Amino acid sequence: MAGRIHPVILSGGAGTRLWPLSRENLPKQFLALTGEMTLIQQAAARVSDPTRFEPLRIIASAQHRFLVAQQLQEAGLAAARIVLESSPRNTAAAAAVAACLVDQNEPEGLLLVAPADHRIVDVESFRAGLDIAAQAASEGLLCLFGITPDRPATGYGYIRVGEPLTGAGGAHRVEGFVEKPDRETAERYLRTGSYLWNSGIFLLPVKVFLDEIERLQPELHEHACEAVARASHDADFLWLDKQAFDRCLSISIDHAIMERTDRLAVIPVDCGWTDVGSWSTVAEIAERDASGNTAVGNVLVEATRNSYVRSEGPLVTTLGVEDLIVIATADAVLVAHKDRDQDIKQIVERLRARGEGQI
Repeated sequence: MAGRIHPVILSGGAGTRLWPLSRENLPKQFLALTGEMTLIQQAAARVSDPTRFEPLRIIASAQHRFLVAQQLQEAGLAAARIVLESSPRNTAAAAAVAACLVDQNEPEGLLLVAPADHRIVDVESFRAGLDIAAQAASEGLLCLFGITPDRPATGYGYIRVGEPLTGAGGAHRVEGFVEKPDRETAERYLRTGSYLWNSGIFLLPVKVFLDEIERLQPELHEHACEAVARASHDADFLWLDKQAFDRCLSISIDHAIMERTDRLAVIPVDCGWTDVGSWSTVAEIAERDASGNTAVGNVLVEATRNSYVRSEGPLVTTLGVEDLIVIATADAVLVAHKDRDQDIKQIVERLRARGEGQI
């Protein structure tokens, strides 16, 4: 019998590839980029059904604590527990902390780890995949959601899918991980039908996961558990112990655990998933006119094709251009070719090095 599912949303990302709209004080997960609700509100709503899930935890930067609380309250999800990081330590530390918290009361529980910046259109298909994952997790397997690809995307990591697992219908072995491929390689992956996108969403049996962290990353296990044991409470937040948490290795959960464990399963899911990580991705999922354009805000496009143009204030016009990303805020304007939007992070790094204001 599988334990109850304890959802945790990881909200520590900076979203620099969505600059200038995404900023240090208002990262992308707090923006309404794909609908009326912000990304973190959408993520929280997906795992808020009390008949399926234990109360939600959100692990976030202490800098954003009031923003998290406000957005959850606006979405009617104020019962969520907000856990605060003193510094960004990547996903392995956050997941380890979440597992330590669940282990305090239900070591046989299942931990659902999901980023705050994903869009899922078909929630029922996602939950059906969750049911398969729960069965596999109850057999002691760390479960990863793999997304059925619909195009040769080069911005995602891929999973090479192995044989079906007995005793967990719908789950498969993992034969390997592949970093973001070039276009030709991604096209080959799509043709074979043996690869899935790596979603970064996990369902983990808590005791098994903690055992694997202790085996593969013993210092991370020690510091994460210490950060929880020495955490302090106030009315609304759980503050992880700063000294202990800051000693946690900054590494992704994939590199720290998933690529090294022999207790891994992947569950293929087709749920309209998108990692909202770049402006070209936002453009792909937005409504477009007959010329392939999306215009948001005070915008006028003329003789323009396949472009995403957004203004948060000043009038923005385009003429005789194509395949552009144009974003205007009160204090910055970005103009980029769609093929180069993964490099926006480099612009942010240069601006930060120059000592610009709020980046």
